[in-house]
Amino acid sequence: MRPRTFHPDRGELHGITVVVDTDGPQLFVGRCDQVVDAGVVLHDAAEHRDGDAGLSKVDYLARAARVGFWKQHDRVVVPASRVVSIRRLADL
Repeated sequence: MRPRTFHPDRGELHGITVVVDTDGPQLFVGRCDQVVDAGVVLHDAAEHRDGDAGLSKVDYLARAARVGFWKQHDRVVVPASRVVSIRRLADL
């Protein structure tokens, strides 16, 4: 049983660290605020472009799951039209 959120109107991923993959070279890791029609709202997020620092998306996520990630943005909205998947970082 998953713990209930204090903000049930925000969705089941509210407050959870998630990975948002896009249809392009970018992916985002951050604390999910909510998933809305406009997109996914993240707080305290990091952004990675495939190949940055010599790391593919897969390599970056493996490292982020192992040691965490460095916050680059206070708030990011990933447009819904770009989102390919949303998953919990802890599930990697």
